[in-house]
Amino acid sequence: MRFVSTLALCLLALAAHAQGVLTFENTDHDFGKVAEGTMATYEFRFKNTGNQPIVIANAQASCGCTTPEWTKSPVLPGKSGIIKAVYNSAGRPGVFAKTVTVMSNATEASKVLSLKGTVLTKDELRATLTPAQLAASPKLLLERASYDFGRLEAGTQPVARIGVRNTGPKDLVLTTVSSNCYCVGYRSAPAPIKPGQSVVIELVYAPRTLGPAAEVVTLASNDMHGDTKLTLKATVVKDLVPTSLVKESSSSVPFK
Repeated sequence: MRFVSTLALCLLALAAHAQGVLTFENTDHDFGKVAEGTMATYEFRFKNTGNQPIVIANAQASCGCTTPEWTKSPVLPGKSGIIKAVYNSAGRPGVFAKTVTVMSNATEASKVLSLKGTVLTKDELRATLTPAQLAASPKLLLERASYDFGRLEAGTQPVARIGVRNTGPKDLVLTTVSSNCYCVGYRSAPAPIKPGQSVVIELVYAPRTLGPAAEVVTLASNDMHGDTKLTLKATVVKDLVPTSLVKESSSSVPFK
């Protein structure tokens, strides 16, 4: 009887120690100087050093400006996974410090990862670059400086298709679109543009007022030469179809 009790206690002890262990290579990352408008990205790598599979239930960022992604499938003992954090620096100049809280079934159910850095405007960052570093930057070239929609009916959302070429030696990443009217955006997120490659980007325009419009749009990217501006023009009218001058009579007309 004593042997059975001892065996049961041993099995309970083993069960208590049978759990995954989340071991990160590092839990802090300093981006250093980041150009405003870029998507600062870092992958925190971890390994399961325990004896049971680990499932990441969630990864919660401390603000909406940071987007986490993580390994969704169970991480078996001895295997590795990642927690990817993307910080959107657009419109956020200055020092930043953010966290991502990882929740899992590991021995340490909650783990906090930290990100920090300093966002500089393109002008501030360009002043710190050598000519060689600037030459190594991607370079965005638009096929045109303006796009005219002509006459538009209020309430519609037309799409401007603009040719873009990367004349630099590294991949060009388009990040955000901004305008004073807050009425222009990408139809879908553009993919990175390879050196020497030309693509067509699609901008959705949602005019808010009637009459002539000229919206200056800023395309942010990792081009260290500066952000690129484009002007969208249109004449917004209430209705493109003129009201008919012929009105039906309200009296009934018999069939003939």
